[in-house]
Amino acid sequence: MARNITEATLTPFLPDPEKANGTAVIVTPGGGFMWLSMANEGWEVAEALAKQGVTAFVLKYRLQPTAESLEDFTSWMNRPRTPPSETSSTVKPTRPTSPQERDLSNQLEDAEAAYAMIVDRADEWGVDINRIGMIGFSAGAGLTMHSTLNSKTMKLAFIGPIYGGMGAVDVPQNAPPMFNVIATDDFLFNGKFGIIESWNKAGIPVEFHLYQNGGHGFGLGNPNRTSNRWFDSFMYWLEVNKFLEAAPIKKSE
Repeated sequence: MARNITEATLTPFLPDPEKANGTAVIVTPGGGFMWLSMANEGWEVAEALAKQGVTAFVLKYRLQPTAESLEDFTSWMNRPRTPPSETSSTVKPTRPTSPQERDLSNQLEDAEAAYAMIVDRADEWGVDINRIGMIGFSAGAGLTMHSTLNSKTMKLAFIGPIYGGMGAVDVPQNAPPMFNVIATDDFLFNGKFGIIESWNKAGIPVEFHLYQNGGHGFGLGNPNRTSNRWFDSFMYWLEVNKFLEAAPIKKSE
């Protein structure tokens, strides 16, 4: 876990040159924009992608400040929370339900800087600039979606929000294909399919996997959960959509 990030970093995971296919993925871990789950939603995912010939980049983006000591931070996270009374109309939710309710200007800048760096160094890293995608987990899924909806500089080839918010959005005409994953026992699900319906109504390719169980924050998977095979499905989706085919590298302009 990483906290109090004030300067973004981008860590490349380069595939074996004999397996490299030119596709690249920006990986954004989650953590409610207060911490980052760097292991199960960052390094492990990037390593798995690199084994499949995909060049992966883990983005450690800026976060909201939290208590300096881990003990104080843990105490704050475990603090008692008083549920809103039935008669109160002034109590606000303790957790924003969508990226639109947050100021993600810093995080969007970090994502755009990561994308620009990959394009700038595409020849060095063996990346086809027309096949750069982005996947994120929880808050990282929110950043992935926020980047898709709001960035003026990123031209993502595909996106993969993994257990992110499911609310409806206004889909840009040039939105990329989406692979979306969530489990029924995830608190972010709540029986909503808004984002899937938005993509479908916009005529943009979308694949959606709703798993029986998995909870929230499962990364590549936890024991005895149906969601454990999502990564295999994601790789097959990339293969069918021809993102895993070895192709001549498009030179950056």
